[in-house]
Amino acid sequence: METFNRLTAVAAPLLRANIDTDAIIPSREMKLVSKTGLSAGLFANWRYSDVAARTPNPAFVLNQPRYQGAQIVLAGENFGCGSSREHAVWALREYGIRCIVAPSFGAIFQSNCIRNGIAPVVLPESQILDLATSLETAGAPELTIDLERQTLRAPGGENLSFVMDAANREQLLEGLDEIDVTLKQSSHIEAFEAVYRPAHPWLFRKPVL
Repeated sequence: METFNRLTAVAAPLLRANIDTDAIIPSREMKLVSKTGLSAGLFANWRYSDVAARTPNPAFVLNQPRYQGAQIVLAGENFGCGSSREHAVWALREYGIRCIVAPSFGAIFQSNCIRNGIAPVVLPESQILDLATSLETAGAPELTIDLERQTLRAPGGENLSFVMDAANREQLLEGLDEIDVTLKQSSHIEAFEAVYRPAHPWLFRKPVL
């Protein structure tokens, strides 16, 4: 998994509360079980004025020239609520989103973000609204996320602090998936097995056929 340390990128304000996983990627767009080929269905009901023809809706923020190439999304509370479908995070990641800033997240969605290299940053709603206003008037609608320092730099240069769970932050900084996290404990696992196997030999005997 790609590491996440410091990101300066275009940020798009999508200030709706309770954006659920079906809005992020409708079920009809989930035609594959892999992590690829899903970005075209991202926010399909909002992103296209004609979904079948894939006609862009010019009013949707990700289609606006100012926010082209956005890698950061500013969102409302409870982002990613609803079903547990990991496809929602896969679609965001394939599109190029690396960070979502919201007052709160759906719990399963937040966990899926961590294991797929997207940083879910929690800030108060008032600060997010101020950031969205700044993005609309700034020369470049960019934010800088510094995960090491746990700061977000606004377009005007102001630094806002956020806090992320230490284990989640470590996974993102080091680019670790769940298997990698387990393998970091290899020495402890091997030490345990060195004691446990001799003490319980019957558990490790091969069956006689």
